[in-house]
Amino acid sequence: MGNDQNTMQFDIPKNKKDLTRTILTQVNDSLKEKGYNPINQLVGYLISGDPTYITNYNGARALVRKLERDEILEEVLKAYLSIK
Repeated sequence: MGNDQNTMQFDIPKNKKDLTRTILTQVNDSLKEKGYNPINQLVGYLISGDPTYITNYNGARALVRKLERDEILEEVLKAYLSIK
């Protein structure tokens, strides 16, 4: 018998956390490369929802818009507070 009898698990929270981290790291790097302060720019975006706080360089603006702002804040707070 093949592996089609085994149940596969898909861990959405872990994958979401990894995706958020990957995207924020790429956006951070793009903002730095363009000479912006990444923290200030990301805070501006998170507070206002205005994507123009994020550079288009390397597709950073499109990347960050793949995530919901509340999900970004949730992951940032979890990391800050070391909640797993």
